[in-house]
Amino acid sequence: MSNVPVIVDIVRSPMARGKPGGALSSLHPAELFRQVMVALVERNRLDPGEVDDLIVGCVSQAGEQAVPIGRTAWLAAGYPFHVPCTMVERRCGSSQQAVHFAAQGIAAGAYDIVIAGGIESMSRVPMGSARMGKDPHGPTYDVLFPNTVGQGIAAELIAAKWNISREEMDEYSARSHQLAEAARQAGKFDREIVPVDTPEGRVTQDETIRPSTTPEALAQLKTSFESEEMASRFPQIRWSITAGNSSQITDGASAALIMSEKAANRLGLKPRARFVAFDVVGDDPILMLTAPIPATRRVLKKAGLSVDAIDQFEVNEAFAPVPLAWQREINADFARLNPRGGAIALGHPLGASGTRLMGSLLNGLEETGGRYGLQVMCEAGGLANATIIERI
Repeated sequence: MSNVPVIVDIVRSPMARGKPGGALSSLHPAELFRQVMVALVERNRLDPGEVDDLIVGCVSQAGEQAVPIGRTAWLAAGYPFHVPCTMVERRCGSSQQAVHFAAQGIAAGAYDIVIAGGIESMSRVPMGSARMGKDPHGPTYDVLFPNTVGQGIAAELIAAKWNISREEMDEYSARSHQLAEAARQAGKFDREIVPVDTPEGRVTQDETIRPSTTPEALAQLKTSFESEEMASRFPQIRWSITAGNSSQITDGASAALIMSEKAANRLGLKPRARFVAFDVVGDDPILMLTAPIPATRRVLKKAGLSVDAIDQFEVNEAFAPVPLAWQREINADFARLNPRGGAIALGHPLGASGTRLMGSLLNGLEETGGRYGLQVMCEAGGLANATIIERI
């Protein structure tokens, strides 16, 4: 048997509003990840002592997320001491990169069995906590890139560059909620969501989906990033990014069981997908969110596939212009793009989103009988991870 890496299973928590009062906000992040990880281990009847490594993505590694959460969660589960853990921080693609590292390690013969996943409790560790108000770039970078802006302004710049209207963004955002609600009503999330127990009770469903969302309602929202300073610096911006056409701040955790084909056969576990190609690439740090475009082109070339060969695309909906600009450049079938909704409806728990999208991709392929799926994630600083999987 070969060291071919395969996906055996992927689970996630329900997605919850990432602010005080959200359905998961009373849980310590390590406790949230522990419950999701244990559910993955138990439903696959896996001996945790056989796991070679635990690779966990997390963006804001500060406060309650400052220590290796994977290790804490593992020990809190009562699992064997000898299994190690490492944390990954590649911004929004952190857990997608964890999956890449797991699969690449298996292919290299370094591992047989890995759990790769991610966690972000944005209610308890707010986005940007790790910076603590400090300049994260340093003086030389600031001289070379004086126009560096936040992701919201970058999204506005993308909308201007690709001439994406506010109406298009709001229509796309309403679509995300409608598709997610249709998927929920059809039970399409049942296989990936595992219940999470909190002091207030058990959480079993996503809290973030708003089925009544319409483009007309979204059109009434105020823009989020408009200011006189930015208007003078970037006169091309038309100011159209709102809370409604952006991803939601969210609490969530996700985890994937990845192993060699030989290990799956030895354990009597059925592989659900194999990895076809990986890519990670950097792009313009000012536009920042455009890297999914070159990452997609490169990963398709590595796989020897055309865009038409892909049956489902998962492009993270950090902001509506990101998948819309991507679709224009890649010319992908719009109906195959985020067909179960995306982060605008489901939320974007930064470190957990990569494996959340991978689960949506895997389950979507199985539901439709599709063969190939492509996932791509924009990441702060002008980065993107891309993955192609093949359903088995």
